Amino acid sequence: SQELCIALEQDLVKLQMFKKAVEQRTRELRKEGELIRENLKQERPLSIADEVTCSVGALPEKSMVFKGLVTSKEDMNKLMLIPRIHYPLLGGSALITFEKAEVAQRILEMKEHVVELTCGEELDHCRVRVQAVPVELLMPSALEMGLTQSSRSILVSDLPSLGIPQEALLDKLELFFSKTKNGGGEVESREFLDDSGQVMLTFSEDGVAEQLIERGHIQVFIGKGKYEVKISPCMSGNITDLQLQTSSCPRTVLLTGIPDVLDEESMRDALEIHFQKGSLGGGEVDTLDYVPLGQVGVAVFTED
Repeated sequence: SQELCIALEQDLVKLQMFKKAVEQRTRELRKEGELIRENLKQERPLSIADEVTCSVGALPEKSMVFKGLVTSKEDMNKLMLIPRIHYPLLGGSALITFEKAEVAQRILEMKEHVVELTCGEELDHCRVRVQAVPVELLMPSALEMGLTQSSRSILVSDLPSLGIPQEALLDKLELFFSKTKNGGGEVESREFLDDSGQVMLTFSEDGVAEQLIERGHIQVFIGKGKYEVKISPCMSGNITDLQLQTSSCPRTVLLTGIPDVLDEESMRDALEIHFQKGSLGGGEVDTLDYVPLGQVGVAVFTED
């Protein structure tokens, strides 16, 4: 009985100590919450317009001109997508685009077409049956991207046209930006971006890229010349969400089941002649491309 009382007293002491610890932590959390609320009151939220204003001065310069397109204010913060779809074209098929959508619709409604071919003197009236099916593409309907700025990399643009190999230009830029007297530091890597004509330099230490970006422009000595280049932040983006939807091509038809009986050029001519005839439901052909059996092609679709 005495041992039980001692055990209960010990448990009671532990409970009291635990209660005090909980109360102390609660008070600490309340103080932290009050500090956070005070900081939020003092700080003004950074809007999208502020972000654009802060970064626009460091972006590569572009020549711009107004073309007369006006959009609503609600569309300001939307990302405009220009689709460029790569569509596999298997052997024994052709893609044909008509000038008018109603012609393509007639061809699809007929489904099967008998095309007359010129197969030589002995087989003057050779015919083949081809199937007409619609072309459906997966198009992006919604896209979300997350952008991050590299802490050690910069983009160098407005580079001079010196008529020297890319590697030689990269060597000269690395030599210039590796010197601390020029505001640079040890260059870890360099890369020429063919799609933009810019150079990406990555430094070994933090802080170098930030100082150069703040300057915006810098005069670079290359050989005996002195040239002003632009320094911009290096941004990278990751797609966080992508939604797709099926879209039909109103003027384009896929022809399948084409046998390998003529050479490529002759078959293309025969198909175009057939589908241009109004008496057979056809009409003016805008473009036509044919892939023979045993080969594979890729058709590139852009916005109409």
